[in-house]
Amino acid sequence: MSTEAAMTQLLRTFELVDSVRIAQSALTPSGVIGLPDFHRWFARRRDREAMDVRRIAFDEMRLWSTDAGTGNLVHDSGKFFSVQGLSVEVSAGPVKQWSQPILNQPEVGILGILVKEIGGVLHCLMQAKAEPGNTDLVQLSPTVQATRSNYTGVHRGKAVPYLEYFRDTAHRRVLADVLQSEQGSWFYRKRNRNMIVEVTDDIEVLDGFCWVTVGQLHSLLGEHDLVNMDARTVLSCLPFSSAGIASTSTSGADDFETAVMRSFSEDYGSLHSAGDVLSWITDARTENTVRTTPTPLAETTRWHRSDDAIGHESGLFFQIVAVDVRAGNREVGGWTQPMIRPCGTGLIAFLVKRVAGVLHVLVNARVEPGYLDIIELAPTVQCDPRNYTEEARPRFLDDVENAPASAIRFDTILSEEGGRFYHAQNRYLVVEVDAGAHVQVPSDFRWLTVHQLTALIRHSHYVNVQARSLVACLHSLSCSRPGAAR
Repeated sequence: MSTEAAMTQLLRTFELVDSVRIAQSALTPSGVIGLPDFHRWFARRRDREAMDVRRIAFDEMRLWSTDAGTGNLVHDSGKFFSVQGLSVEVSAGPVKQWSQPILNQPEVGILGILVKEIGGVLHCLMQAKAEPGNTDLVQLSPTVQATRSNYTGVHRGKAVPYLEYFRDTAHRRVLADVLQSEQGSWFYRKRNRNMIVEVTDDIEVLDGFCWVTVGQLHSLLGEHDLVNMDARTVLSCLPFSSAGIASTSTSGADDFETAVMRSFSEDYGSLHSAGDVLSWITDARTENTVRTTPTPLAETTRWHRSDDAIGHESGLFFQIVAVDVRAGNREVGGWTQPMIRPCGTGLIAFLVKRVAGVLHVLVNARVEPGYLDIIELAPTVQCDPRNYTEEARPRFLDDVENAPASAIRFDTILSEEGGRFYHAQNRYLVVEVDAGAHVQVPSDFRWLTVHQLTALIRHSHYVNVQARSLVACLHSLSCSRPGAAR
């Protein structure tokens, strides 16, 4: 065996070992603390993480100003992010040209989860963290959730706890490390480093942090607005495999959960080969033309500014607003900032079906102006239905909205990133369609297995943040058992 082949075999062995350990943790509903104790701890954290957030006028912001030449909202340091305009031209879709405000945050932040075996079971160190845009303020967050400006001290606040484990990984086991995009309609080419790092030494559990198993996280994903977006995207990067689940599970039933489990395994077939999927994505990136030009915020057409909001003349889509934040337990005790405020609750859904006992999800090769590489794979449906006329309603929206309760496999309200978005909530759904039903699939949609999606998540700029959230939710369904919380 060549050295290269031996190394490949060794890496596959490590991946299988990791998948078994992750599966064991996913099937462990009680770890260092049980879920009832977790909820008591989390309720106490919500009481203690006092944060007062109020809307203010733009001219009341401190250290932020409106650039006289462009109308852009900028920070005095030149760091963090700015609100600017973007002119967009696309070759496909009901609207071919428009302009809009967009957040420009060129720096790369870190979203990281520390994991450690405790009592032979892998645990994740999670944080109860308040963000000004969260409806309930405090959500369950990764160990580290920090912009580069934050962790390099531009805000002149306290140091970010546990950051050193992610800045220096030379002597630690890294389970995942990949640059991922964020909302392509609201961010211009925004990326964060998604990391999962294992520690073996004892570390101090600081106030506001808690060890939980992967199984507990999966249970919490089904709860209303509890697990934040940053935690969900990192969880989607776990090297999950049904080979690991199968080695820890005796289930042989031909039910939905088993179909999900099989969908995580490369040992089961799919409707499209890996090469075909990559070729389809490349074709989509080649055939779709997207021209984006950063412009002065003051020159965006059909967007109007008042003292305290920038909004579209139709009253749809989103607004730019300003907030004043007073926080007791953050790196900085108080600040002001602009935020994006959506005008409604969105709908994000996967249609799924079983093919020969293997679950497939219907993904969309979606164009968004803020993507670095034109398209990323998105959920079947990703929209706020109120933003569309009857003639321009997104494909498969009716299938999701009219689905019977018996077909809905996952359904909860989850928030988007609360550091930049104000009360941005979406209803996340997984809806099963009958395997025998004929579903006409347009060229920009494909049925993929979850294994194919998770393999693409291991690389940058293939799967968007909304689809990654739904993949994390599918992780939880793959480990469902009778009586287990969803």
